Amino acid sequence: MMPADVALLGGRVWTGYGVAAEAAPTTAVAVRGERILAVGTDEEIAGLCGPGTRKVELGGRLVVPGFHDCHVHFAGGCLQLGRVQLKDAPDEAEFGRRLREFDGRLPAGAWLVGGRWDHDLTFAGVLPTAALLDRYVPYRPTFLRRYDGHMAVANTVALRRAGVTGGTPDPPGGRIVRHPQTGEPTGALLDAAMDLVWRHIPDPTADEIAAALPGGLALAACRGITSLHDMLGDGGPCLEAYRRLEARGELTARLNLYWPIDAWPEATELAREAASGRVRVRGVKAFVDGSLGSSTAWFHAPYAHEPDHSGFPVAEMAELAEQMRAADAAGLQLAVHAIGDRAVSELLGAWEGRLGAARCAPTTAVDRRPRIEHAQHIRREDVARLARLGVIASVQPYHAIDDARWIAGRLGEERCAEAFAYRSLRDAGVRLAFGSDWPVAPLDVMGGIDAAVNRRPVDGTHPDGWHPEQRVSAEDALRAYTTDAAHAAFAESEVGTLQPGKLADLVVLDADLTDPARCDAIAETPIALTMLGGRVVYDGLA
Repeated sequence: MMPADVALLGGRVWTGYGVAAEAAPTTAVAVRGERILAVGTDEEIAGLCGPGTRKVELGGRLVVPGFHDCHVHFAGGCLQLGRVQLKDAPDEAEFGRRLREFDGRLPAGAWLVGGRWDHDLTFAGVLPTAALLDRYVPYRPTFLRRYDGHMAVANTVALRRAGVTGGTPDPPGGRIVRHPQTGEPTGALLDAAMDLVWRHIPDPTADEIAAALPGGLALAACRGITSLHDMLGDGGPCLEAYRRLEARGELTARLNLYWPIDAWPEATELAREAASGRVRVRGVKAFVDGSLGSSTAWFHAPYAHEPDHSGFPVAEMAELAEQMRAADAAGLQLAVHAIGDRAVSELLGAWEGRLGAARCAPTTAVDRRPRIEHAQHIRREDVARLARLGVIASVQPYHAIDDARWIAGRLGEERCAEAFAYRSLRDAGVRLAFGSDWPVAPLDVMGGIDAAVNRRPVDGTHPDGWHPEQRVSAEDALRAYTTDAAHAAFAESEVGTLQPGKLADLVVLDADLTDPARCDAIAETPIALTMLGGRVVYDGLA
């Protein structure tokens, strides 16, 4: 037998599939080429080492499978790293200062985009307006998205360039926010109404995306992320950029791509073409509703702060059901955004009626694995429907501790009990797949695990946990980032657990986050080393 190329020794190995109680402690991993050669004791792995084996002494550190982030907008996040950052602006003065400064860096004629603003933090819940942006950027067209991506604000130059006036009708699935007295646009645009301006902004090219990717890939590697489930917005240029980096050997994560559902025929062909390598088209992404923060998530009951408004669907449901049926028949996995409880109910109804319960269930001959992306607010009676249909809940724990700052003002205290119900989903047998929604939330697995385990809001309230009955264990959270995350992308035969023959995607943590004594310090757990296919892509031990 050829000796190992790399041996990790003297640690503790969490394999993701469990070890028999009578077996000796698993402390070491051997890697040859791209794959795991063996997992076992130090003595067993030492026997697989040769003169050229690189030996890494772990000093008791924890080894786990490489992390999946099951919901990112990766190219957009990479581009956002080079755009104006407004999410943490504490007030209008700082908001405006950052806009002016960034405006001064841009060439003449370029749009100012990005932002990711948070009106609950910066403006005490009041929406920004075109008039506010005009104070700081009066001459350059400016279009800034809210951090959840479901609302934007444009300045007057941008509104004029797009031809958005008081006479412009609200598009299906969107709303133009208007002055109550004049009916003129305020500058704020909800969901599909954003496209009225967005379509006038030049799309980033594959060259621009490829230039931005290394920054995001480096961030992912130092967070222990080896696989990304990318909910693509633009498709083609992103795929071209990813393939360029893969061809150059610079792609330090595996990309599972979800194509826009209205282009499902193209996705079908691409899924056949990209059936191997680090870039794969896995399925299609669709939307039922908007977001809670933008008050466009679709609920059965009205919003607490808007008694005549319960959100709305951003898609025509009959058309969406037909697209899902066609994509499913073509063998594509469905990943559908649904946040409000009515959006979830309607989506489950469409799957029951159009796909059929038996066709969704993972016990049948055809394994669909449909995914609800976000699944933030689910009625108790619908939790059992997810389990019955074999639906994967692709959720983002950080949203729970971020939204907890203001959620009661949107929904009222009583309805908060059904929000981010991870324990209820797990107990019902629903498979959880965790992610971040980056750049909406930080690209940070340790922070995500901490959020799922402790549920402590980012504003310091509820130190014992916001609705702590919905907390999950650290091992549950690890599975949702590894074993079950791989299952969510049909990748469990290659990654997700540490087993001989599988790809050597693994992470070394500086401390054991499954230790109950360290429960309060999970978010601060450092990543010591990240390996992708046997290659170290981040080394904090050096």
